[in-house]
This record gives sequence, C-alpha cells and structure tokens, in this order.
Amino acid sequence: MQIISIKNNVTQRPRPQDETEPLPNQPGNRVRKKEKNRSAKCPGQVWWALGAALALLGSACQNYTGETLPESATGQHPGILTAGDTIRIAFTTAPELNQSEKIESDGRISLPLIGQVFASGKSTSQLQAELTNLYKSQLQNSEVTVTLESVIIPVVVSGEVQKPGKVLFERPATVLEAIMEAGGFTAYGDPKSVSVIRQVNGIQHTQIVDLSKVLRGVPSRVMYVSAGDVIYVRQRFISF
Repeated sequence: MQIISIKNNVTQRPRPQDETEPLPNQPGNRVRKKEKNRSAKCPGQVWWALGAALALLGSACQNYTGETLPESATGQHPGILTAGDTIRIAFTTAPELNQSEKIESDGRISLPLIGQVFASGKSTSQLQAELTNLYKSQLQNSEVTVTLESVIIPVVVSGEVQKPGKVLFERPATVLEAIMEAGGFTAYGDPKSVSVIRQVNGIQHTQIVDLSKVLRGVPSRVMYVSAGDVIYVRQRFISF
C-alpha cells in the first residue's frame, strides 16, 4: 500500500512585532483606541489655551486708556507763545531797548526796566498790549511791538513707526503730523492706541490718542505736540 503525503498550502499570517498587541475582538483594543483619540485632542487643547491667553493679553492692552492731560499742559497751538519760543521786542521811541528774548522753561522773559514778565500761553498781541501798559511809567511813548522770531519743538516718536527718532518742528504741529514725519505707521501700528507722554511740572503724564477716526475721514479734535513730548505708537493686537 502506497502512502501519499499532502502538504498544507495555506499561508500563515506572520504575527505582529508587538507580541502584546491585543487581538481585534479583545477589550484591550478599545482601550488603546480611546487613548489614541485622547492624545489626538491634546494639540487642539494647547492651541485653545494659547489663544485664550493671547485674547486676555490683547484685551488688557486695548483697555488701557491712560489719562487726560491737564489744561496747563496743552500743546503748542498756532499763535500762542510757549517755552522755547524766541520773540522780538521792538520799542518805537527807544530802539536801544530792542532785543530778542527766548521764553524760558518757566514761561517767563526778562526785560529791561520792568524785569520778568510771564509770556507763555499768550498770543503776541496780548503780550504786546501788556508790555505797552507796563512801560507807561518808564517811557513817554510806551508803544511796543512783539513778533515771533522762531519756534523749535523737539519731539521723540517711537514704537510702530517707519523711522523712529527725534523730530524737530519750527511751527506748531499735531500728533498725527509728528507720526507722519516719522514715516507713518508700520503694518503693526495701532492708530487707536497712540501714547502721548508729556512732562508737566516734573511729572510725566500719558494720554492715549485715537487717530483711527481722522484717518477714516471722521472729523476729530486736534491735539498739538509740545516740546519734549514722547509719542509712542503701540502694536496692534492680532487675533489667531
């Protein structure tokens, strides 16, 4: 009797490298799937937390409104004398008294025969009338002429502007003009949040100016710069 051997042609599937991996029908496979899903959610949670933190930071920055500068700290308006201006004082009948005077930091000028006179905050015509009255007791003809010779207003512009640095004006100028002299806003500059830092009686005050309205063509109140101002353009908050 002849015995015939038959080979098994069924190809066996190789076992996975991870000998501990559970089979498809085992409960452990469901646990592994849940863990995978949980780990997939973690990056989203991290981005959500980061976005929330940035939103809170941006909200805090946008809510900063500074203060309102006192009336005595208004900028250098056209036609109004202020510290740093140089004026020419001419006498009709006493040309020997003619002179040019620079208004000191305390707003005063020193004149012959009458001493110190407060000039800051007055127009040239107001100061002229006051000096004419003060010289009545000193001169037979006390007519005085006051003219503005020169104005120098140094301002520092910094932050999100194209060309930060010092800007010199020889006439009264606005905060917007100072920024434009510094090259204008950068792509990240926030016209809604411009800080104007001004020293008043040895104390620095900060007022936040919103220039976005005038840039959109909406009539807005003009704010003039003053000598020694620091204008800082804040960065625009960008949400993700």
